Amino acid sequence: MSSALEVTVAIVGAGPVGATLAAALAAEGIRAAVIDAQPLPPMELPAFDGRCYAIAAGSRPVLERAGVWQRLPEPPCPIETIRVQDGEPGEAPSPLSLTFRARESGCEAFGWMVEARSLRVALNARLPGLPALSVFAPAALRLATRSEEGVLIELTTGQRIAARLLVAAEGRGSPLRRAAGIPTTGLDYRQWGLVGAFAHERPHRNTALEQFLPNGPFAQLPLAHAPEGAPFPHASSFVWSDRSEIAQRMLALDEEAFSRELARRLGGALGAVRAIGRRWSYPLSALHAHRYVDVRLALVGDAAHGIHPIAGQGLNLGLRDAETLARLVAEALAAGEDPGGPRLLARYQAERRPAALLMLGATHVLERLFGNRIPPLRLARRVGIAAVDRIAPLKRGFARVAMGL
Repeated sequence: MSSALEVTVAIVGAGPVGATLAAALAAEGIRAAVIDAQPLPPMELPAFDGRCYAIAAGSRPVLERAGVWQRLPEPPCPIETIRVQDGEPGEAPSPLSLTFRARESGCEAFGWMVEARSLRVALNARLPGLPALSVFAPAALRLATRSEEGVLIELTTGQRIAARLLVAAEGRGSPLRRAAGIPTTGLDYRQWGLVGAFAHERPHRNTALEQFLPNGPFAQLPLAHAPEGAPFPHASSFVWSDRSEIAQRMLALDEEAFSRELARRLGGALGAVRAIGRRWSYPLSALHAHRYVDVRLALVGDAAHGIHPIAGQGLNLGLRDAETLARLVAEALAAGEDPGGPRLLARYQAERRPAALLMLGATHVLERLFGNRIPPLRLARRVGIAAVDRIAPLKRGFARVAMGL
């Protein structure tokens, strides 16, 4: 190992979670390396493409401490109000609704909408300026040997890296997780998620909509501004879940027809609408690793858990994984303990696995409760929505979940 680059933590995967973890560690002066198969600059898409992240209020400090939030090239859009409704496409939503206002919870916003390209630009601006961080991209693992003594990595570039802890941040198909023999449990929702953006005639007033429809939820999320050339002055992102066969039909529609379908689900509050940018789609499923750790290995983000987008908490769960792991490594080093040993790994799993399981269970129950047309259930959930709107402690509890607290 004497000829290898020596770091405390080696992270495989420079997506939002892996790169944030790398920045968080290096910002504290902890030697780290991040490895990704793709070169970082091409990850920055030069034009608006419709993909956005809802960064919860509880996750923003993670990005701030990592020095990423301050480098966003454009101001993100705050989510100050959330409306929750139950309905049918093309019909007026139920009058029994629920409205959350950030000011009622004593906070600035529930979260912020950040374009995916903006977050990538900020991460790419932050990583090269950290003296404690080494970035290897493009590069891939040729070999990763883990033992009680440490980790030795060989890259396809010929570089060798010695580390105390190896982190898998490669996503749901994580090769490191599979190589460690960590089993997973998965659930296919038989739905597809459609993601994109649309311009609209009327202002959104920093309000997000969660519309529960029989085939899956539909969310409208406010954006700071419409891109240049948009047909209307305001813009929002959409996250649309639907049965697989319906989603495929929607994707095949031309822009005008697709925009009409968006309008049917929005209820007219934003006036005329027009789809902009590219449409993205992916099958919806849940995934959970039976354990988050192995010998000198920790799983973060989608390598550890994947949930239904009904609550918009997928990336936020991963960012809190990064926050927790960075804190535990810093505490171990300060106490003279092994930053990749069994004690640290046990603490990481004890903190993060129950929280992820709770969110996975909650999103699954919501999807099952609201994703049907059964008349007694429809009545019960509409009455339940209205009841939550009138019970202040319960409403505050739901608001804290929305904020990632």
